[in-house]
Amino acid sequence: MAKKEYSFYPGCSSQKGASSINYLRSVETMCEDLDVQLNTIPDWNCCSASIGYNGGGELPRLVLSARNIALSEKNHPGQDIVSPCAACWLGTRESQERLNHNDSLMAEANTALKEAGLELEGKKDVRHMVEVLIEDFGYDALGAKVKKPLNDIKIAGYVGCQTNRPFGIDGESFENPKYLDKLIETLGGEPVENYDKKVSCCGGALAFSEPDKSQALIKDIIESAYDGGADMIVTPCPVCQMNVEVYQDQINAKYNTKFKMPVVYYSTLISVAYGHNAKDSALDGQVIRAKQLEEIAAK
Repeated sequence: MAKKEYSFYPGCSSQKGASSINYLRSVETMCEDLDVQLNTIPDWNCCSASIGYNGGGELPRLVLSARNIALSEKNHPGQDIVSPCAACWLGTRESQERLNHNDSLMAEANTALKEAGLELEGKKDVRHMVEVLIEDFGYDALGAKVKKPLNDIKIAGYVGCQTNRPFGIDGESFENPKYLDKLIETLGGEPVENYDKKVSCCGGALAFSEPDKSQALIKDIIESAYDGGADMIVTPCPVCQMNVEVYQDQINAKYNTKFKMPVVYYSTLISVAYGHNAKDSALDGQVIRAKQLEEIAAK
C-alpha cells in the first residue's frame, strides 16, 4: 500500500502531558500499520474550541483556525489537514467554510494573518481522522490488517455530537451513523444494535461549569450502553471519551449506580486488533481499564 501523507493538527488535548496523549499514541501506532505519515503543522495554535464562542468574538476565533490552515498551506502544500480531535476538526472546518463563503471576512482574516507573514487560501480539505480511515482506506483494507480479532466483545459506538453535525461523515445518517458499528465489525467485535444515545451530547465543557447537567447526560449515555449489553464504549472524540469515562464514580455516588464501563478510542481498538501490545495501543492511559482489550493485546 502506497504511503499517504497528511498535514496533521493534533490539538491541545493531545500534547505531551495533556488529557488525551493516549489518543495520540494509539493514532500514531495505527498510522504506522497503515503506512500513513502525519506531518505536524509547525507552531500550531489552539483552535479556540467552545471558549471562542463565548467572549472572544467572531473574527479572532476564525483567525485562530485560519492561522493553522495558513501554516499548513505554507509548510505542507497540497496536503489535506487531518485532526483526531472532534472539536479541532469542527472548529477548523467551520472556520474555513465560513471564510471561503464570505469575501469580507476572508479579507479581514488575511489582514490579521499578514502581520505574521501568512496568507490563507483555504483550498485543501479539513478532515477528521475517521474520515481518512473510511474514505481513503475503506473497511476491507482496514480489515485486511487485523491480526487479533476483537472476538466476544460487544461495543457501543458512541459517535457524539461534534463528529456528526453539521458535517458528519460522507454518506452517513445524522440520526443513526453506522461507521463505528461497521468499524467494530471489521475488527471482529460485535456492535450494540440500536444504541439510542450514539449521537447524544455528553455536555462538553458543562462538565466543569454545570456538572449536574452534564452528568445527567453522561448517565444516560452509559446506561443505554449497558442496556444494549455493551462491554465497553468506543468514541472518536477526546471530550466524549474523557467525560464519559472519568465521571462514572461521581455519577455512581449521585445516582446509586454501579457503572464501570471502559471508554476507548477507535484507534485503540484498531491498534489492539492489529496486534500491538497494551502500551503501544495506549491502554495504559485508561482510567477504567479495558481488561478484555488488555487480554487480547497480551496474546
